[in-house]
Amino acid sequence: MSAESTLSHGVSSFADATVGGYLSDLAAKIPAPGGGAVAALHAAQGAALVAMVARYTTRAKDADNRPVIERIIDAADAARERALSLSDADAAAFTAVGAAYKLPKTDGAESAVRAAAITAALLTAARVPAEVVAVADDVVALAADLLPIGNPNVITDIGAAVDCARAAVTSSRLNIAINVGLLHDGEGAEFAPILGRIEEIVARADAVAAEVFAAVAG
Repeated sequence: MSAESTLSHGVSSFADATVGGYLSDLAAKIPAPGGGAVAALHAAQGAALVAMVARYTTRAKDADNRPVIERIIDAADAARERALSLSDADAAAFTAVGAAYKLPKTDGAESAVRAAAITAALLTAARVPAEVVAVADDVVALAADLLPIGNPNVITDIGAAVDCARAAVTSSRLNIAINVGLLHDGEGAEFAPILGRIEEIVARADAVAAEVFAAVAG
């Protein structure tokens, strides 16, 4: 399944959607976009903010930090693109889950095919937010690296970036949990490590946000 059927306004990807069109779809009574796409786009926004602050940290006085800044820009741009693609992947995964549940089950063979399709779709639907968590984790790490050397005139955007990443992580935890909860015993074991890291990522994001607030509050 592609995400095309879940988006209106003549676009097939969130990358091509207007903000207004996306929000209209989000508010509509349609299967997707939903919380999964929101989480991915939170991560994308966080990465974009990190890249923006880094690009503002390319003044003459920042020359000594230029290699680090260039690394952060490249990594943040890549994270933004990855997160944006995951918003489409989430919509496609949600659509696939719905399609799997609609498969016929009139006999044993059909029921077996349907059950296998549901399991595969649920696993994919949980893997997408797990990847969002990984991207958001990278955003927090990049923000932490940037904070000590970033242009102080835009330091609040580093705080906004980690707030976005934090929201991406906690929302993704919900989306992983609901899909894993529908799997049979043991089928969702692969998600235990990423779920176990959520609180640590949140704590790191909160620490960066606190540093930013302290710098702004004086």
